[in-house]
Amino acid sequence: MGSLILMLIGLAVMAAGYLVYSKYLSRKVFKLNDAFVTPAHELNDGVDYVPTNKFILWGHHFTSVAGAAPIVGPAIAVIWGWLPALLWVTLGTVFFAGMHDLGTLWASSRNKGRSIGSLSGRYIGKRGANLFLVVIFLVLLMVIAAFAVVIKNLLISTPGAVIPVWGAIIVALLVGVAVYRLRWHLLPVTVVGVIALYALILVGDSMPVVLPESTLGMSPATFWIVALFAYGAIASLLPVWVLLQPRDYINGVQLFVGLILLFGSVLLGALFSATPPNIVAPAINMNVPEGTPGMIPLLFVTIACGAISGFHGMVASGTTSKQLDKETDARFVGYFGAVGEGLLSLGTILAVIGGFKSVAEWNEIYSSFGSAGVDAFVQGGATLMQNGIGLPASLSATLLATMAVLFAATTMDTGMRLLRFVVQEAGEVFKLKIGKVSATLIVVVLGLGLTFSQGLGGEGGLRIWPLFGTTNQLLASLSLSIIVVILMRKGRNPIAALIPLVIIFTMALWAAIVQLGSFANPTDPDWMLFTLDVIIIVASVWVAVEAVLAMRRARNTPPELEDADVEFAGSTVSSS
Repeated sequence: MGSLILMLIGLAVMAAGYLVYSKYLSRKVFKLNDAFVTPAHELNDGVDYVPTNKFILWGHHFTSVAGAAPIVGPAIAVIWGWLPALLWVTLGTVFFAGMHDLGTLWASSRNKGRSIGSLSGRYIGKRGANLFLVVIFLVLLMVIAAFAVVIKNLLISTPGAVIPVWGAIIVALLVGVAVYRLRWHLLPVTVVGVIALYALILVGDSMPVVLPESTLGMSPATFWIVALFAYGAIASLLPVWVLLQPRDYINGVQLFVGLILLFGSVLLGALFSATPPNIVAPAINMNVPEGTPGMIPLLFVTIACGAISGFHGMVASGTTSKQLDKETDARFVGYFGAVGEGLLSLGTILAVIGGFKSVAEWNEIYSSFGSAGVDAFVQGGATLMQNGIGLPASLSATLLATMAVLFAATTMDTGMRLLRFVVQEAGEVFKLKIGKVSATLIVVVLGLGLTFSQGLGGEGGLRIWPLFGTTNQLLASLSLSIIVVILMRKGRNPIAALIPLVIIFTMALWAAIVQLGSFANPTDPDWMLFTLDVIIIVASVWVAVEAVLAMRRARNTPPELEDADVEFAGSTVSSS
């Protein structure tokens, strides 16, 4: 089966998911209603709560949730074969991620834009909420530390990406002023902004930036990490319309164009190229390298973002819900945002199974579990684009590396904003009032502390990353449990959320237990990761038990209409 056929199957499944299944969820399960006053209007403060055009908001949500994970996860998981990865990405996007992202966005918007952690207190109980905060805190800390290292590595390995990555901030600031202050029309601003971003890519490719061995007394690795945390801190404190919204929107459009170029390369390469993209990877790999863990349950936590991810629920309930202009926009922003990430994972799979010349070359890249990642995506994707649309390999690599960095950068600073919210919520638990600046400083200190904990090269940034997949998926299942409780309390059928909840919780918990054994390996134990894994398992199981009890209570009580769930007679649900 060729790359073109796989691409068409993947695109068809995701298109059907958005056009059919998301409409069912919107009308029959969540009953999205334009008459509902969203938190963006009710609590508009011009900083975090701002009514936003759905296309701009989709750009924020898509680029914030994407990051590097939907590239890294599928690139690693293909070691088990392309078929399991393709099935999990496509079906996971349609039935798991779409439901989860749309559901958490809806639940938060119906509760004054509260975070998923705060919702757990209301719908599951205070004990569950406090434990939920532990899981959320660890996931966010992993994200900001690890993504700082991923971005640093790409800026060093692909110096052509430096100018477009940092230049994109200036473009975003100008877009924000043009749209929100000068009130220019969105379409021409979008066109000019995207042209400017691609012009920066051309400039970056011709003028790569390589830092000297010492910059302000720091090595290149240290300097980039410090610069990224400084940028993330400033960006997380600015009003969303200044940088977050326009940056994520213009990046989202540019990145979507990049995906079109990648998919177009597969299409044109298959139809017209003398060297069409042939699949060199096995459908199911029966000869995995020594030391590769079993596919079940690890596949379901290795590919998290791109199939389902608990981090999405934090973004949806942490920032996106506070900017939702109309409730019916949640379908486009939430569900199609998940589809956008699924498309990125699909593109990654195509790049790493069809972007290499031979099976031997592929086996060399996949010589051990975890050896492939963003570099494999950039290398394979550049080959596809060179053969398909004729872009020079260096320019293609710069474009794809810039895509990866921009995804990771938007996720990192959104993660810092969300972790600031978590720190402030934790302060409330202990009766402490923590301001925005103080909370941000705490986030920066914790993030830098973890990142530099094993050296100034940032080695510590990936110290607890092995726990990300399981923790992230456990968080997704806990978020789904909140959605189930809310639906049951409203007297609606929860099955669309309950099935993904049971599957993903089972797989994630199983994977976390499997990891316990590897962390306690007598020849090379890692007791810190072992301890953290135990804490995560205990917290997740405890919250799950609290959620089951909440479901039983909801099932045994009559359906209720709350202040945040007023049903407006005569309203219609958008089918856009």
